[in-house]
Amino acid sequence: MQNTYFILRHGQTPYQLQEEKILYPWPEPSPILLTERGKEQVKVAAEELKKEKIDLIYSSDVNRVRQSAEIVARELDLKVIFERRLRERNWGICKGKPKKEYDKLFSVRKEKFSKAPPRGENWNDVKQRVLGLIKDIDKKYQGKNILIVSHGCPLWLLQGGLKELNDDELLEQKPQLSLEVGEVKKI
Repeated sequence: MQNTYFILRHGQTPYQLQEEKILYPWPEPSPILLTERGKEQVKVAAEELKKEKIDLIYSSDVNRVRQSAEIVARELDLKVIFERRLRERNWGICKGKPKKEYDKLFSVRKEKFSKAPPRGENWNDVKQRVLGLIKDIDKKYQGKNILIVSHGCPLWLLQGGLKELNDDELLEQKPQLSLEVGEVKKI
């Protein structure tokens, strides 16, 4: 890599407060924004990032992530570059439905790397698009500190892809590579 990367998962939304896990709809019928706690989580992350001398911020253009990136950008006095390749995975026919319906489509978890719900993406699709973005950024910049603001799944797959982990290793290391909402990490 030509640059130093930091990653931030968006802050808490009402979806994290629901008892039953519901997959985010896209496009959103109405904006899904951060809770007050989510805004505070991101402000804490922004304070942490001040010492890292961030040069650029790339962010998913989805509302909750856009809002998170804009909070950080205000604190760091930077502009945000919004990038579709940082969006959450496309859940296809499962978007907006309970996660358990999505999980029923797969006999084993590892299938999620190669099998997608109808009109959706699999994990390898997501990994390739986020790695493609990093490759494009590295062609354009060198020696920069770059913040990537995105969703849990793309950030997990980005880290695993950069480490060149195979599917089994990605699943095994998912607990260590996953970020909590509002968490920032240097990769």
